[in-house]
Amino acid sequence: MSKAYKITLALLVLLLVFLTWLEANEPQELNWSPSYSALDKIPLGTKVLFDNLKEQDLELKEVNVPPFEFLNDTTVTGTYFFLNNGLGFDKHELKKIFEWVAKGNTAFFIAEQFSANLLDTLDLKKETLTPEKGFSSKPLLNLKNPALKNSQPFLFDKETYQDIFILSDSLPQDVLGVTQLKGDSAEITSSKVNFLRDTVGKGLVYLHSTPKAFSNYFLLQDNNAEYVEKVLAYLPAQKVVYWDHYYKTGKSFYTSPLFVILNSKALRWAYYFVIIGSVLFILFEGKRKQRSIPIVQPLRNQTLDFTRTIAGLYLDREDYSSIASKKITLFLEYVRTHYRVPTGNVNESFYENLAVLSDNSKEEVKKLWQFMQRLEKNQSVSKEELLQLNKAMEAFKKK
Repeated sequence: MSKAYKITLALLVLLLVFLTWLEANEPQELNWSPSYSALDKIPLGTKVLFDNLKEQDLELKEVNVPPFEFLNDTTVTGTYFFLNNGLGFDKHELKKIFEWVAKGNTAFFIAEQFSANLLDTLDLKKETLTPEKGFSSKPLLNLKNPALKNSQPFLFDKETYQDIFILSDSLPQDVLGVTQLKGDSAEITSSKVNFLRDTVGKGLVYLHSTPKAFSNYFLLQDNNAEYVEKVLAYLPAQKVVYWDHYYKTGKSFYTSPLFVILNSKALRWAYYFVIIGSVLFILFEGKRKQRSIPIVQPLRNQTLDFTRTIAGLYLDREDYSSIASKKITLFLEYVRTHYRVPTGNVNESFYENLAVLSDNSKEEVKKLWQFMQRLEKNQSVSKEELLQLNKAMEAFKKK
């Protein structure tokens, strides 16, 4: 091992140790990505809500399969609870959910983005509130029922966007909750619907457009847990609640062996060291050592011999028409590449430009082009005409 090799290796090890120390002492950034997973402790996870529901006097069951598969069991009854930043049901799955609700069950949908077929089925539209006159985009939330309504609206104390429902006059829906972006005062003066109820057969469907109100961040602020408690008061009493784990942006269970390694700082850096060590081994010790490879001469270019052979076949068959056609094609390509003159539009201007560029007279250029056009129109070309064409092309190029 040479001295330079040892110095390089030592410097690399010191660099890795320094980078490890920086990583270990760097404060972790807060992850604000929407998850709504019952396992996530990040601000927009739902671990606080899920753990609290397990402590309540209700039967909470977890569902890890799609609704279409889960509802194949005809003995399932209760409340199906969906909570995510987006819920995208296809038409067959939505039909199955609504058929299950129509038997006297309840579906609770909480999301910012709903599939179009769900909104169409309930004759609803959605809009996003925008702040006016530069006011804050922090949403205020409250219930409409006087028995549940709070004296002061609940505030989601972070800049975000707020979706609302636009109700149709054709179907009677119960408005349960309202919202508004915070203005000069912490009061809801122009209420917009964000929580409603509708009937489907013998059952009920609840829609809430503010999933952030059920997140860890919202529940752990001030008395905001009271808002969620009042919303969930609409859950049917003494029935099973099925918590959906399938429609979740965040993972509700580990799907990769690397998740355990990368989720632990010690294991993560051990994994990185293995990869870096392997790369260093390849760079310094993994080189192939072998005898010199003899020089292999490249194959001789036989394009000219091939061309002569093909030309001889054409001459033997006396196919002068094909030869003339190919010579004209090659000549036109020569004009386009050598003189940068397009050959698609042949007119007097074309003859003049080409004559100037090629040092030929306009009459000579025009005569050559007319001769080529005549040969292309002829059904057959004689040997003398072919020789005349070749002679005219060579004369054009020599000038």
